[in-house]
Amino acid sequence: MAKLYFYYASMNAGKSTMLLQASFNYRERGMHTMLWTAAIDDRHRSGVIASRIGLEAEADRFAPATDLRAAIEAEHARQPLACVLVDEAQFLTRDQVFALAAVCDELGVPVMAYGLRTDFRAELFEGSRHLLAIADVLTEIKAICGCGRKATMNLRMDEAGTPIREGAQTEIGGNERYVALCRRHFMAAMRG
Repeated sequence: MAKLYFYYASMNAGKSTMLLQASFNYRERGMHTMLWTAAIDDRHRSGVIASRIGLEAEADRFAPATDLRAAIEAEHARQPLACVLVDEAQFLTRDQVFALAAVCDELGVPVMAYGLRTDFRAELFEGSRHLLAIADVLTEIKAICGCGRKATMNLRMDEAGTPIREGAQTEIGGNERYVALCRRHFMAAMRG
C-alpha cells in the first residue's frame, strides 16, 4: 500500500534538500517522480524547488485551485510514477491534502510532502494541520536554534531584526525574514 508521508520542520531544517535527494534517488534508479511546489513561493525562479545548499529541480506549481489528483493521475497515465514529492506543503488546502491521500489509496503512488508545521505565531498552517491529521507517516526534521537546542518555531523579523507578532499568516521570505528558534527562545522573543 502506498503511503502519505509528511516531513515537517521549522525553517532552515533542510526540507527541500531532503526532497531533492529523495527524487534523485528514485530517478537514479530509472523511476519517474513528479515534483510540486507552491505557486506563491517566489523566492527562486517560478516552478523551481531550490535548497540553500545549491540543489534545485523543476517542479509543477500548485495554487489553491489546482486539482492535484487530476494532474497526478494524468502524469501517471502518461508515464508511471514511482513517487510524488510536494515542497511547501503547508500551503496545500484541505481538499488538496485529501486528494494526495487519494493518490496513495486509489492510484497506489506514494506521496512525500515536506513543509512547515507552524507559522510565526505558532499556529498550524491549513495544509500542515490536515497532513498531521491524515498522513500515514509523520517525521520531524531537526533544525538547530542558536543555543544548540532543537528549533521548532519560526520567528518573523522586520528589516531591523525586531520580532513581528502580528500580520498575515503567509509572507514569503528566507533567512532575511525568519529565524528558526527553540520554543524557549521563541517565547522570549514574542514576549519582548
